[in-house]
Amino acid sequence: MFTLEECTIKDIRAAFEKGEITSYKLVLSYMERIGKIDSTGAALNSIIELNPDALFIAAAMDRERTLGKIRSPLHGVPILLKDNINTSDKMRTSAGSLALKGNFANYDSTLVKKLRDAGLVIMGKANMTELANFMSYTMESGYSSRGGQVINPYKAGAPVSGSSTGSAVSISANLCAVSIGTETNGSIISPAFANGVVGIKPTVGLVSRYGIIPISTAQDTAGPMARTVADAASLLNIIAGSDEYDPATWCSEDKIPKDYTKFLNPEGLKGLRVGINYFEPKEGPMDPDEEYTKLAEDAIAQIAKCGANIIENSAVPDEIQESMAFRNKFSINVLLYEFQKSLNAYLATTGASNKVRSLKDMIDFYGDHPKEGLKYGMSILQDAQYKASGNLTDAEYIEARLECLRLSKDEGLDKVFKEHNLDILVSTRPSGLAPISGYPAISIPAGYKKDGTPYGITIIGKAFDEPKLIAAAYAYEQASKMRKAPVFNI
Repeated sequence: MFTLEECTIKDIRAAFEKGEITSYKLVLSYMERIGKIDSTGAALNSIIELNPDALFIAAAMDRERTLGKIRSPLHGVPILLKDNINTSDKMRTSAGSLALKGNFANYDSTLVKKLRDAGLVIMGKANMTELANFMSYTMESGYSSRGGQVINPYKAGAPVSGSSTGSAVSISANLCAVSIGTETNGSIISPAFANGVVGIKPTVGLVSRYGIIPISTAQDTAGPMARTVADAASLLNIIAGSDEYDPATWCSEDKIPKDYTKFLNPEGLKGLRVGINYFEPKEGPMDPDEEYTKLAEDAIAQIAKCGANIIENSAVPDEIQESMAFRNKFSINVLLYEFQKSLNAYLATTGASNKVRSLKDMIDFYGDHPKEGLKYGMSILQDAQYKASGNLTDAEYIEARLECLRLSKDEGLDKVFKEHNLDILVSTRPSGLAPISGYPAISIPAGYKKDGTPYGITIIGKAFDEPKLIAAAYAYEQASKMRKAPVFNI
């Protein structure tokens, strides 16, 4: 008998084939749960908008199934998208911003086109930290002026982290089957860590960014979020691929396997040389403590038990990691200078329904609506507008871009991987190294603190090493069985 809570894509497919449930009924069931947990009850506030056509789309996918047309292994599976991803339908694409509440996209992002072609049901948009947490230096993670504050499903008041907060929370709370998040610097990995789910931050260039509200050409990517590694790998199959509209993807085609699920190997850690990155940031919402340290030690012991060779003293030097931390000198300058240019280019593609056509227009909107839109200010927006020329010819930008590449790659990950002959690097905290280098990472649940809040480990690889990361993450997941669903009184 089909059970909604903690169901996997494999479970859903089996239920479809046996006639135990239809895509239409599955969407209805998720909608009912959203009404009880997200809108009321625990009031997680993880979903900013539902698709009014979702049930019609689900019914159409059911009809195709009866006619023998199965578009992909995810045919008829409901999905939620972060609210910065274009969908040309009746839903807004606002990045949680009141300034963009009129942005009904006039074209699908490439990612969404792939999802539609594969037969997934786009059920709604997930709430997020406003403008992907690139609006104010004091912005609370999970807050947006349009959607309000996202709540951790395990403990109200606990960090939700990153900006793909709604994407992580909704999946953790079993409000949908899978979701898509986006990351510039930690916004998939960190909310996956904080909310007990799996998140894959792909190599930059593996997934098209076309039609996604941007921050940085250098670092932006979209990626899957799910309750299991298998589900995340299945979703990555759908969204990976080259796109003529995104030059970052032009070198990826021959690096993408036909099926990422072929790497779901329960012995995927056996024989691997695994480095351990013990870096503990000086500050952050998930400050290191004795509980986290014990959970990290237990996770490393489990990795060793799975047959991996733990290579000691293989961490990237703390001083390099600190300099690569989000909003430190070099990393923030890359983002600030690229944001103005990237956002203006995106806004120029929006339709007549959107009245905000530039970063300057957005600043003016917030200035006219301070009570509704400026709970945390707009210091980042102002820096991006008035500090940068918009041409990327600024000496400070070029220096920062080169330093980020040197520190994150040449002196960071590339050096550590080469010196210690590593297959993967396991970080005991979310790390800025993978996003700044453009390399892939995957976060997996690795336990819970005494207060019930989740802990996770992050596995980092070299460019296009997603198969190796998926194999290692799956092996750890299957051996540890750490994922626990949050409990609600419904």
